[in-house]
Amino acid sequence: MNALNQKELGLYQKFSVARTDGQDAPGQRHHGDEYFVLNLTTDKHAIPALAAYAESCAADYPRLAEDLRVKIAENISAASLYITVPEITLPSGLVVPSFRVAKYAMSRGVCDIAISSNAEKPWINISYDESRRACEAAGGMLITETQALAIAYDISQQAINWTGGKVGEGKIYQGIHQGSVNEAMAGNYEPNDSEDRRWHVLSNGESIHDFAGNVYTWIFDDVQGNEKGLTSKIAADSISLTTAPFPSQEKGMGWRPSCACNWSGRALVRGGDWCSESYAGVFVLRYGDPVDRYVDVGFRCTKGL
Repeated sequence: MNALNQKELGLYQKFSVARTDGQDAPGQRHHGDEYFVLNLTTDKHAIPALAAYAESCAADYPRLAEDLRVKIAENISAASLYITVPEITLPSGLVVPSFRVAKYAMSRGVCDIAISSNAEKPWINISYDESRRACEAAGGMLITETQALAIAYDISQQAINWTGGKVGEGKIYQGIHQGSVNEAMAGNYEPNDSEDRRWHVLSNGESIHDFAGNVYTWIFDDVQGNEKGLTSKIAADSISLTTAPFPSQEKGMGWRPSCACNWSGRALVRGGDWCSESYAGVFVLRYGDPVDRYVDVGFRCTKGL
């Protein structure tokens, strides 16, 4: 039966269901019961339906509701788009091991589970602490400062990411940053202006979207931060400031402090938003209050290999 006919049929018997406990046998308690079967693998409507059922049954069957939510998280995680970042050696000599990172800024999926998808707009109005928890619930971790620097540096070394077609010529593409839109856009949005090109290519051929422009990203500071990833005093010779190959706001680097600064208790943000102009770039370094939610700050998750 082809797909068109199924759309026209509506509700019909497609599966034969048998209970493993035998309670559907003649004379038993569940003989003649009706069942509705969901395909969690390929039916895009199944997970939202499962989420609604988990919500409905939570008071009566809390364990079942929790198991269903775990299953939902597993399915969403499997559908989330990640790329592999190769091992990168920074100019300081620090080696950042290979890892996986969300191809797109995270979106808000079913049951508030973070998903990397090109079809949805970034999840904004979410605090730093909430972003960390969202990544953990999705089976990952919030991107760290060393990981963000590794991606940015690798991007800076690829000719395809420079407007002049050669490393150091022109500038690194800065994503959606000129104010041509008035909000963060979904990953499948194509800017009209080539200056707003929103993808960059890594040395292994993988592409990543919105690492500059469109929406800022919360960063877990593993360079000078505390156990919660909140930053402190950033020294003038910190790799957070010295990894970029060119000065602040030159050649598409984006803005970063030009000297040591005390951002103690703050959370780092990188990237830029849709109207950051010269402030946007893969090496942008700014900060936000970790408990605040901003209309232009989202997050990106990472996972181990």
